[in-house]
Amino acid sequence: MSTTTKDARLAKLRALERAAQPLDPGANRRKKLRTLVFAAAERFLRRIDSQRAFVESESKGSGVLDYPISEQPIDAAKLLSVLEREVIQPGGHPASPGYLAYIPGGGLYHSALGDYLAAVTDKYAGVFFAGPGAVRMENMLIRWVADLAGYPPTAAGNIASGGSIANLIAITTARDAHRLTSADYPRAVVYLTEQAHHSIQKALRVAGLAEAQIRSVAIDGRYRMRVDALQHAIAADRAAGLMPWLIAAAAGATDTGAVDPLGDIATVAAKESCWFHVDAAYGGFFLLTDHGRQMLRGIERSDSAILDPHKGLFLPWGSGMVIVRDARLLEASNNYSGNYMQDAVREAGVLSPADLSPELTKHFRGLRMWLPLMLAGLKPFRAALEEKLLLARYFYDEVKELGFETGPEPDLSIVTFRWAPRGPDAARADEINRRIADALRADGRIFMSTTILDGKFTIRMAALGFRTHRRDIDLALRLLREQVAALS
Repeated sequence: MSTTTKDARLAKLRALERAAQPLDPGANRRKKLRTLVFAAAERFLRRIDSQRAFVESESKGSGVLDYPISEQPIDAAKLLSVLEREVIQPGGHPASPGYLAYIPGGGLYHSALGDYLAAVTDKYAGVFFAGPGAVRMENMLIRWVADLAGYPPTAAGNIASGGSIANLIAITTARDAHRLTSADYPRAVVYLTEQAHHSIQKALRVAGLAEAQIRSVAIDGRYRMRVDALQHAIAADRAAGLMPWLIAAAAGATDTGAVDPLGDIATVAAKESCWFHVDAAYGGFFLLTDHGRQMLRGIERSDSAILDPHKGLFLPWGSGMVIVRDARLLEASNNYSGNYMQDAVREAGVLSPADLSPELTKHFRGLRMWLPLMLAGLKPFRAALEEKLLLARYFYDEVKELGFETGPEPDLSIVTFRWAPRGPDAARADEINRRIADALRADGRIFMSTTILDGKFTIRMAALGFRTHRRDIDLALRLLREQVAALS
């Protein structure tokens, strides 16, 4: 290489280094950005108690599109203003105490700080060699959850992005544990109820099991799986030459909060040599309460289960967990090798998350869970969950007093109800209930979602946010009372 060419290359490198410098701001710039961002966060938190749970907006966030990605930067203060107005403000606010829709998330401040530290340090949590402390932390959290569920020391798991991926990991493990091949798929049978979350059927499809037979097992008047119907379905399928394979039970169905009879189902699964999976994404962390342990008795006998920390532990979205009774089966479905990973020597007795899930590139999710548990201790989590159970029963009794027709007494913290007019208006019941739900959303102080149960349009109240207290339930009841008065 000539001296001229070398000098030109070095000059180009210096120019590129200067041009890339904004990606690594200095201390003063970091302080300015941090001050602006933290100020925006504090503005949000200071008004959270009065923040509407749902905000209708004309733009619906379209103002973001006025600022396309370009070569030039945009002023930070201006950009945060756009963020607050066009992203944070419109739509649902799961962090609001009045958010009683779907299954609320949490948004613990401690978790946000954990995410900040995880992002700033950019610690890799996929392989023990690269992040031994991070992997040990996540494994410790998984062991704690496995103990909570009553799993043996042989168990292992993974902190995934949510219940959907957690279900997928469990189902692929069940597929491989039973050594199903593509020739078996059309004969393999899955047993669940109409209350099962759609992510289970989606996971079956993604796992290549779209041809599997899916049996919708009958439910009782409380929307729980009927064990006698399960037994009958399995017997009929065996007689037809099919392969009963997977039983998926709900421990807190999304629509109704129903908990299937896990112990009885576990007995059937063991007798029939079926993999027993429990979807406890919503209900799992109620195991921290006496009532939850009673309702979920039998989960300890399952082969796999999922629990979402971004639900029952109030973490920000993006935190799901799968646990599997036999770590060897989980590892067998997800183990990998690659020449470029030859330096990543495995530590004896320590499992890496990348060996237990489809993810190799993995966010350090454990820090957002570990930090609040360590800083606050378990006591406030337990108290908040017990409060939600009691709030649901309080709402259930009070909404009946208003004249609403209610579903079953809540297993956990979801209440289903509807206005059931008599006489000429009976035929318009669905329309009337839709108007009630729309009116609540338009008001915005309380947000409840809806579903269809037994062919009827039904309103749901889901109490799970850690900021939701009796005053918020009383507000919901007052708004419903006003709707009843308007109907009259």
